[in-house]
Amino acid sequence: MVGQCGLKCASASEVASPVLFLGEYEHTLDQKQRLAIPSELRDVFDPKVHGEAFIAAPGANGSLWLWPEKTFAQLSHSLGGSLVGDPSMQDFERHVFSQAARVPLDNAGRIRIPDRLLQKFGLAGSIMVLGVRDHLELTEPGAWKREQERVQPDAADLWRRARQALAATQRPTA
Repeated sequence: MVGQCGLKCASASEVASPVLFLGEYEHTLDQKQRLAIPSELRDVFDPKVHGEAFIAAPGANGSLWLWPEKTFAQLSHSLGGSLVGDPSMQDFERHVFSQAARVPLDNAGRIRIPDRLLQKFGLAGSIMVLGVRDHLELTEPGAWKREQERVQPDAADLWRRARQALAATQRPTA
């Protein structure tokens, strides 16, 4: 079934179970601009459950994010229709969906990221592949090192803020 977003959607019986991507890996684009998805990440990705491809799309932090195809479709459908939507949602949808691309895994576990996305996100040569719970993030190794250096001194504060945000989502609403 094809949904309003144009992606193939899962029926209720095909809803993807959650995936948990973890770790950081440095990989290199090959001569054909293909990126090998690390085997540890492919091991938790089931094409029958999560789809046969990733959706590459701009992430909230300025990195290129890779979502399992069925997860991305579920998230897009949770946004509702855009026929008479909120203007800020329309801006968000235009930004994300127009720049997104379906990137299938080949038999060797590689994806071919479109040149336009590689250029937009400054990705060439060596790339950090980060497992971030339900998606992967692709970033330049130097940028990842700077991010780690920036965040590391505040690790205790990051945990405190995450606990507060989680507690806020679990509070009963009136």
